[in-house]
Amino acid sequence: MRLARTGPQLALVLGALVLSTSPAVAAPDGDVRVNPGKAAPGSTVTVSTTACGKETYGKGESEVGGKFHLLPGDREGVLVGRFTLPWDAVSGTDTVTLKCPPRVKQTVTYQISGQPVGAVEAGFGWAAGADAGEGADGGVGGSPYALGALLLGGAAAGVLVRTRRRATAARNGA
Repeated sequence: MRLARTGPQLALVLGALVLSTSPAVAAPDGDVRVNPGKAAPGSTVTVSTTACGKETYGKGESEVGGKFHLLPGDREGVLVGRFTLPWDAVSGTDTVTLKCPPRVKQTVTYQISGQPVGAVEAGFGWAAGADAGEGADGGVGGSPYALGALLLGGAAAGVLVRTRRRATAARNGA
């Protein structure tokens, strides 16, 4: 009976953990990827494509974020470009158009959440120094989902330990 209650609890924790990751949006033909798939104002959006073939350069333009360049990425045949959404970007969709020689043109859309990512600077406390660029020198930084994932992982581990102890106590007491 206790195991029956723990299953839904564990499913809820794991579901929240899965939903906390940001998915990428791919075009129907799989040639263009936008990451994150739901971006917030002020965040950097990365666009990658294999649609350009062997070309080593391309251009891109976001209706909200402006123009950017596509340059060779980590893998062969993949061009990558980045742009930053302005802080005043509103919720909705943004269309990104990519162009590569000789006549390749791809279009993809992604979501804008309308809420900035990161801590609000109140002027005191650790949030005043929270900045994505401070992670290398010991400050707060990294993924905005890292703390949530860490907390959810700890909660899942706690549920498992509690379930195990109850099951052991039930066997020893019977």
